[in-house]
Amino acid sequence: MANNIPENIPEEYRPISMWGYFGYQLLFSIPCVGFILLIIFAVGGTSNINVRNFARSYFCYLIILAILFVLLLVATGGLAVLTGMSGSR
Repeated sequence: MANNIPENIPEEYRPISMWGYFGYQLLFSIPCVGFILLIIFAVGGTSNINVRNFARSYFCYLIILAILFVLLLVATGGLAVLTGMSGSR
C-alpha cells in the first residue's frame, strides 16, 4: 500500500495514522501515567498539532464522563433518600 502523504508537509502538520490514534488512545487509557501524558500532550508537549488536538478531545471526553458519573451518583443518591433507603432507621 502506497503512502499518500506528501513529503512537503511540515512535521507539525503531519497526519496521524489510524494505528497512531489507536496507540495514543491505549496510552491515554493507562490509569495514572496516561492521564499525566494526556495533560502534557494537551497543553503542548508535542510538536504535532494533530496529536495535541486528539489529546484535547480525549480530555474533553473524560470531563464529560466525569460529569455524567457525578450526575448519575447524585441522581441515584437522591433516589435512595426519597425512597427511604438511606440506611438510617
